[in-house]
Amino acid sequence: MSGLLTAIHVIVCLVLIIAVLLQSGKSADLAGAFGGVGSQTVFGPRGTSSILTKVTTVCAILFMVTSMGLWILSAKGTKSVLKGEEGISTKPAATQTQKKETSTPGQKQKETTQKQKKDTSTTKQSEKK
Repeated sequence: MSGLLTAIHVIVCLVLIIAVLLQSGKSADLAGAFGGVGSQTVFGPRGTSSILTKVTTVCAILFMVTSMGLWILSAKGTKSVLKGEEGISTKPAATQTQKKETSTPGQKQKETTQKQKKDTSTTKQSEKK
């Protein structure tokens, strides 16, 4: 179903592009080249609608309908990309972390005082030299 809708969508897109590019602008006559306007209407003269105008309108409506149809079909088919693949762990990455050695606050305080003593002894030795 989505393959058929995609094919129709692509064909409608191509026809819409061609229909828009083949249409002439509103000032395609000689007066429009020099800035003149054929009548005093707000948006310029409006002639009868040609076959290209009708094709453009129909293709624009079909484009919108097929776009919405593809959107609806894509929402229904929510599948996992990784479903059925081998070698994928089922545990989340957060549970696979290794345990770190924890120290108590008292041990941290002893370590910092030992570092301070070493620092003061090295500064005294460097002052003596």
